[in-house]
Amino acid sequence: MSESPSLNDSEAKASPRTGEKLQKVLARTGLGSRREMERWIEEGRIAVDGKPARLGDRVDDSARIAIDGRPLDRAPAEETRCILYHKPTGEVCSRKDPQGRRTVFQRLPKLKSGRWISIGRLDYNTSGLLLFTTDGELANALMHPSSNIEREYMVRVMGDVRPEHLEALLAGVMLEDGLAKFTDIQDGGGDGINHWYYVVIMEGRNREVRRLWESQGLTVSRLKRVRYGEVFIPSRVKQGQWTELENKEIKSLYRMADLPQKKVRKASIKEREKMERQFGKRDGRGSARKGGKPAGGTGPSRKRG
Repeated sequence: MSESPSLNDSEAKASPRTGEKLQKVLARTGLGSRREMERWIEEGRIAVDGKPARLGDRVDDSARIAIDGRPLDRAPAEETRCILYHKPTGEVCSRKDPQGRRTVFQRLPKLKSGRWISIGRLDYNTSGLLLFTTDGELANALMHPSSNIEREYMVRVMGDVRPEHLEALLAGVMLEDGLAKFTDIQDGGGDGINHWYYVVIMEGRNREVRRLWESQGLTVSRLKRVRYGEVFIPSRVKQGQWTELENKEIKSLYRMADLPQKKVRKASIKEREKMERQFGKRDGRGSARKGGKPAGGTGPSRKRG
């Protein structure tokens, strides 16, 4: 005669699976960012042990994960690739746009395996530096609010900017989603109502730079990101162009993310030829902006120090 299941057995069957959050496991395989993986879960594309996954699910090593009905290889990528893209205005940072607008992914080199994951975003009317990687773990660590990575922007402001405005922006302004501030503001010159500034923020909230200036009754007429952490936009990379990051730059990204660096997978010969064709016959990768005019524009000079 078989024994009835004990209370402990029943509780064990009803208890939720322990382990890591599903979107974190998916992102680490290089499929996309955690935010994108959350959308996949909401869209019903992910199944765990044959059942549709839900936001908040956790999985352990024994879980069987499928995407669009196909089993997932959960091994994280052993190699990494990182590229820099100079985003023009008029492009969106999503993979597909319901309105049919051009996306930043359309100009990137095609991958035989894995996916390009955007490290942060820029809005439709903002240009400048965007970083992409095939390492989901790296992307998520760099985008996490606790990363405290400097983002520097070149901004043209319309209006009468007074010293008290700058003081308020450095001290902190309460926006609808919390306190925000610039950690540095440098005068970039300019005449009339259009004046240039270089500003630094430590997080990547939606339209944060624009909203900070708007809080002072001022309008941003042009905005371009020129630096992310220790990576500057190279002078030779014009709008709509991309380039592979150098090993020292990739090393700095992993250091900022507090992660061990993975082996760098080089671009194929065809990819490198295509990349170089963007730049014409000029040799060398170009140097990061260290004073002088910022890359790809006719903005003000920037004296660092």
